[in-house]
Amino acid sequence: MRKALLMLVVMLPAMFSGCFGEDEIVTPEEEVVAYLQPWERADEIYDDSDVFSRVTVNGTHGIDTVRSVFVDVPTITAADGGAGLTGDAVVHLGLWLPVIEGCDWEASELPEDCQVPVIAEIGPYYNDGDVDALTPADRLGRFLIENYVPHGYGVAQVSVFGTGESNHCMDLMGTDEQRGIDAAVTWLGSQAWSNSKVGIIGKSYDGSTPWQAATFGNPYLATIVPMSGLIGVHELMWRNGSMEARGMIMHNGVYGSFGIDGDTDDVDNACEGYAEGYANGPAAYLLGNMVDYAGNTYWTERSFLGRVLDNYNGSVYIIQGMQDWNVDPHMAFPIHQQVADAGIEIKTLAGQWAHDYPDRVSGHSSQGVGRGQEAYPYTLRWDWADEMLYWFDWYLKGEGAAPILGVEMQDNRGGWRFESTWPAEDTQFVSVEVDSLNPSSGSMIPALTNSITFSYGPFETDTYIAGMPTIHVSATPHTTNSGHIFIEMTDDSGIHLGHAVMDLRFHDGGRDGVEVLPAFSTVVAKMEFMPMDVFLAAGESIHFTVTQTGEDYVPSPGASGDYSVNWAASTLTLPIVERSCDDLFQVPMTEYGESAGRIC
Repeated sequence: MRKALLMLVVMLPAMFSGCFGEDEIVTPEEEVVAYLQPWERADEIYDDSDVFSRVTVNGTHGIDTVRSVFVDVPTITAADGGAGLTGDAVVHLGLWLPVIEGCDWEASELPEDCQVPVIAEIGPYYNDGDVDALTPADRLGRFLIENYVPHGYGVAQVSVFGTGESNHCMDLMGTDEQRGIDAAVTWLGSQAWSNSKVGIIGKSYDGSTPWQAATFGNPYLATIVPMSGLIGVHELMWRNGSMEARGMIMHNGVYGSFGIDGDTDDVDNACEGYAEGYANGPAAYLLGNMVDYAGNTYWTERSFLGRVLDNYNGSVYIIQGMQDWNVDPHMAFPIHQQVADAGIEIKTLAGQWAHDYPDRVSGHSSQGVGRGQEAYPYTLRWDWADEMLYWFDWYLKGEGAAPILGVEMQDNRGGWRFESTWPAEDTQFVSVEVDSLNPSSGSMIPALTNSITFSYGPFETDTYIAGMPTIHVSATPHTTNSGHIFIEMTDDSGIHLGHAVMDLRFHDGGRDGVEVLPAFSTVVAKMEFMPMDVFLAAGESIHFTVTQTGEDYVPSPGASGDYSVNWAASTLTLPIVERSCDDLFQVPMTEYGESAGRIC
């Protein structure tokens, strides 16, 4: 059906030629040929000789000498401290432009055919754990420069404040950093050689800067491609009041140190964001929430999604590893649908890789059991360079064909399929009382390091659990504020399928808990599992283990006490979709077989 629609799009100009006068007749040379959709690329041969993917058709332009650029950020003032005190706050970037005959990039005015869009990668790592901003980075820069500059794109590597050659304060995604990013976008989009369209792409911290940029509604920002990027700092490191072990130290203990190297510029770090980091990490650990008391806005400033939905006018392409437990998949789902509901054009590519790019053998091949190993090598997307070229051509140049929006999802056994959204619109929600699954106990006593187990199944037919399963647990803490729950789901082989975590003070879910949870007050802990896309063959079961905590979550102080569970008042709900091998497509240079977990 999708192929038929594409053919119709291509044929429409010919079908209507002549209907609007002779001037409107479209000749065969002018017809737009739709690019290959992902499900049409199985027989294509891609270059897999490098550490990253390559476009199938090389561009015709050379790559000009890198330019070193310092961009003024006048919105940083004395009130911000650091470089605001001297009024010389700047962000630094390295810029690569194509060599185009007749185009003088230093001219103050240029014709339209000498104006190019820019793809930027923005982050804290240039000169800090990686090459400087004037050297193509193996992290992503070389991929962008070698694939896309020859196709008529500029590429920029940008250092956020307090890193590389950028001055001012490293304030861990705070408002200062956001304003520096916005200034870089404006500069890149307003130059004489620019076609006024900028795209931002990156992974991890560099995948969070696209979300930061999109909070402003900057007219030059046309598309963002966040890969395992943060929609907010607190949103990542706290889950239902439960803190990841790194939560307290990410600013001052990790990234803040990037701006301190023993030279005279260290004074630039004397700004409010850095100072606030010392207090807000421990405070969030104690309370589990965003500590938005008495006008404190530290975490609120570092929460991006709401402002993106309100202000952004471009497109979004999320790329997420479904086995990424550094930046968890809840940074992509249900975010995809929230962005779509805001009227923003969005596509998501979600594969069973970890904290990685879609095309990196070294990372994909090293995944462990239950953490993506079962899906390899079908995780590798050697068509990714082409996919990004098609996306950038449309949203930054207005060329080619409009991408079909939706979600490319890979299940845990390696199968790829396309969904219009995810969880899918035809998801069936199967609910069961946990008491009917014969749980092994009704009490959680951390001092005894006990666990509670139960199972569901076997499934009568091949089954996909695709979404965010929920388990609502009726729990009664035995002391004030006590109770922390971690639940892991595994298959018959003990392979990890998913997990959920909650501090009972946050029993309604989210980031707004109760300050005091009285002893012996019964609550329903509305736990939601991390996003998962799991295939189970007929006859297989799923198994649950309830413990005090797991993964790298740290129970908040006072939340580690005893509690009892009423399983008769507790409910498990599974999001189920019916899919078969006919719904799957093959990625390039692979074939499905028994090694992928089933024969298709």
